[in-house]
Amino acid sequence: MSRIGKVSRKTKETSINVEVNIDGKGQYKIDTGIGFLDHMLEQLSKHSLIDLKVKAKGDTHIDLHHTTEDTGIAIGEALKKALKDFKGIKRYSHAMIPMDETLTRVAIDVSNRPYLIWKVKLKVERLGEMDTELFKEWFQAFSQSAGITLHMENIYGDNSHHIIESCFKALARSLRTALEIDPRNKKSIPSTKGSL
Repeated sequence: MSRIGKVSRKTKETSINVEVNIDGKGQYKIDTGIGFLDHMLEQLSKHSLIDLKVKAKGDTHIDLHHTTEDTGIAIGEALKKALKDFKGIKRYSHAMIPMDETLTRVAIDVSNRPYLIWKVKLKVERLGEMDTELFKEWFQAFSQSAGITLHMENIYGDNSHHIIESCFKALARSLRTALEIDPRNKKSIPSTKGSL
């Protein structure tokens, strides 16, 4: 069973095409028009082993908010579409990712009950051309659209680039495990409710 999801999202503010393959090899082709966001989405693909294609055009002449948020929405929607009925997944996972002086912890529940806990403080207002407040917006949009409970906490760190990159890598490693098919439970949905 292939777990591939495709989404085309068009609004007056953005035009985004996304394709995800959960059972991929971490191959990516990403162009959002925002260099730092591209770099983070490449990390997400590489370390989750989810193949990811993203092509986005947005009203970046205004600011980067709409493109950042809508990219999170579209990737989340594509991931949820690829999961179909959530059958056989491990569902829960967590990761602690060090990056030099930084340590970040992420825990997820792929439950179809979206929620974001964001305990990340950044010391600068911009990374590349991105306002750092936009990272919370991306994770919020992604978790809502994917139906994932996402707890993200930077335990310590000084360099804001390292902090954000460790967040994306920790999410990636968590997704890699949570979305794997459980060999002991391949055909059932991991919930006593019988659905997620």
